Amino acid sequence: MNIIWLGHGSFRIETQGQVLLIDPWLTGNPVLPEDQHDAALDGASHILLTHTHFDHVVDILPLAKHLKIPVVGQYDLMGYWSEAEGIETIGFNKGGTVDLNGVKVTMVPASHSSTFSTPDGLRTGGSEVGFMIAAEGRMLYVSGDTDIMADMDWMGDYYKPDIGILSAGGHFTMDMKAAAYAAKRYFDFKTVIPCHYRTFPILEQSAQALIDGLPGVEVIEPEVMKAITV
Repeated sequence: MNIIWLGHGSFRIETQGQVLLIDPWLTGNPVLPEDQHDAALDGASHILLTHTHFDHVVDILPLAKHLKIPVVGQYDLMGYWSEAEGIETIGFNKGGTVDLNGVKVTMVPASHSSTFSTPDGLRTGGSEVGFMIAAEGRMLYVSGDTDIMADMDWMGDYYKPDIGILSAGGHFTMDMKAAAYAAKRYFDFKTVIPCHYRTFPILEQSAQALIDGLPGVEVIEPEVMKAITV
């Protein structure tokens, strides 16, 4: 399994012959060079969406139409996009699992918000979620944008993820210290990868507090477009 950071909360997951783009943000992403966009998208098989804030959703519809691949996400929004935008979607909901050609993706709760701007003001686009991704005998938890939440207790116990991609930049989500607390209290990760940081000055710029808070866990600070093989 290759985990490739596209900057911010965006990832490319290569596993079992599939290429999953999670919240792919290209347009205006300050840490993903434009000359890397094609490589980030190469061979993509599915797009997974955690919520509809601009830094996660702005490229979803254009990419779905251009790449002609399905968007996988919260049922209500997927149903609307299928009808209104004519794209292929796979809609499900929290607790549900979909099989993406052998890669099993389960939708789990997150604690955030999920709105987008329209000429008529803010609108809600489904609800914020995270994902548990089972492939190659591993379980990967993608937290999406979230704070610490009590649901992490049963999620860690039930799904037992060994890899965690955790939002940890602070201000909009957990910060590094909080992410370390959540990982230590609720999960038994072997590997943790922080995200949603370094993008803007308002966010945390280092994962040192996460590293210090998780002795015995491999905390990997990702580099844009460099594969982490797990």
